[in-house]
Amino acid sequence: MPDYDFLVVGAGHNALVCAGYLVKAGYRVGVLERRSVVGGAVVTEEIVPGFRFDLGGSAHILIHHTPIVEDLELDRYGLDYIDLDPLFFAPYPDGSHLTLWKDVDRTCESIAQVSPQDAEAYRRFIDRWQPVASSMVEAFLHPPTPFNLGRYLIFGSGIGRDQRLYQLSDLLRGYGQVLRDSFESDQVRALIGWMAAQSGPPPTEPLSAPFALWHPMYHISGVKRPRGGSGMLTQALARMIEDYGGEILTDMPVQRILVRSGRAVGVETQSGRTLSARAVISGAHIHTTLGLLGEATPPAARTLLERSRIGNGFGMIVRYATHELPNYTVLPSPADGTPGLQHHALQLICPSLDYLNRAYGDYLGGIPSSDPALIAMTFSAVDPSLAPPGKHTLFLWGQYFPYELASGVSWDEVGEEVAAHMLAVLARYAPNVQDAVIDQLIETPLYLERTLGLLRGNVMHLDMSIDQMFMLRPALTMSNYRGPLERLYLTGASTHPGGGIMGAAGRNAASVILHDLSRARWR
Repeated sequence: MPDYDFLVVGAGHNALVCAGYLVKAGYRVGVLERRSVVGGAVVTEEIVPGFRFDLGGSAHILIHHTPIVEDLELDRYGLDYIDLDPLFFAPYPDGSHLTLWKDVDRTCESIAQVSPQDAEAYRRFIDRWQPVASSMVEAFLHPPTPFNLGRYLIFGSGIGRDQRLYQLSDLLRGYGQVLRDSFESDQVRALIGWMAAQSGPPPTEPLSAPFALWHPMYHISGVKRPRGGSGMLTQALARMIEDYGGEILTDMPVQRILVRSGRAVGVETQSGRTLSARAVISGAHIHTTLGLLGEATPPAARTLLERSRIGNGFGMIVRYATHELPNYTVLPSPADGTPGLQHHALQLICPSLDYLNRAYGDYLGGIPSSDPALIAMTFSAVDPSLAPPGKHTLFLWGQYFPYELASGVSWDEVGEEVAAHMLAVLARYAPNVQDAVIDQLIETPLYLERTLGLLRGNVMHLDMSIDQMFMLRPALTMSNYRGPLERLYLTGASTHPGGGIMGAAGRNAASVILHDLSRARWR
């Protein structure tokens, strides 16, 4: 009898979600993690004494469009979400600013202070694209079969037949062009465009419009944050798995996936331990999975997967312990030092689409962006448990930053200089930040690879371009979460829907596995 029904390689959030569904269904599940802590890129640790830093993803935006939290009863295991409202705050060089709230009316009032015309245009944009955005989210919550894509993206979008060709012309464009056609002000275009760019593609990339057109979903899901740090999600998942009898083994890197007669039958760890299973699920990067399979990968599958593009990184993040919150010139902090509403929001530094295009141009040239677009996150403003009394955390994400630098220097050499420049860019809007820093953690693209296993520093695993989405992620024959060998399954950001909806790949993979278990050949 095998040691487990399922062995899961890696303990990232998608792998844990998949394991959670399987163990709740009554199966014997083992999870193997190379690091000493579970969570993959969704981990919170006390890097600076007294300050809790996330090491990967920080804001949980779209997980609440899934039933994962309810299905796995994660509130029973300590997961408590804080709603952030306002959602986004954006200061601009001309002294204006925008605040986006979950409430559309309140958002339009803010936009009207910058552009009355765009306040009405924004309402039309939300009304027009909300059905399409909802259908995209629904498509992400199911395996990307032709039937599911047709059901949700086409017939479930709420668009009348007479509108489809009209809408299709926008969907085929780059999101920059759609936003230029939809709005007059640089401020509104830039705010929506910068959030669209979080998936990676620049405003000019053809067929990237959907990344902006799902913007209406922010007004439905809002932005949420686990109390105690982003890693509280994966800690709750781990507790749930163990409560149902699953095993999680940390400090247990896998050396190879064991294959017999073309079928995955277990793993061998780097320490030489052999574990058997009815099936193996890899939550690791697809190229890492290829390495674990070695020569057992069928040649045709290897060719397909090796062609999948990891890309050249695209962002980096600096985590700061600070004495105080950013004091924005356009909207000063309260005089008593308490957080303002702007500190509850994700704070977006991106003055225009042209600014974003220039940052991407630097990246294409193999140099760190001279004027990076930034997101400042001050979660200690709503969750005091993250820092000592009177102190704060500031997380600063920036794009675009290539993994390979054209100059031939290493990120080990230039990381501190680039991080200092990112803070200097934020200081153009909040001059106090440079003197507020107590300590920092710099997560360059190279750090993301070394520490979190994000190859070439790509937090999405593979580039999120249209040729690597839906039925093409990670490859045409493996987008159904079934790997290149029998009883080998795939999950994680290398699979559909990529880095879009937190946990969706894990839930989708579990649904495919449970379906296969119902077939006679598994009995």
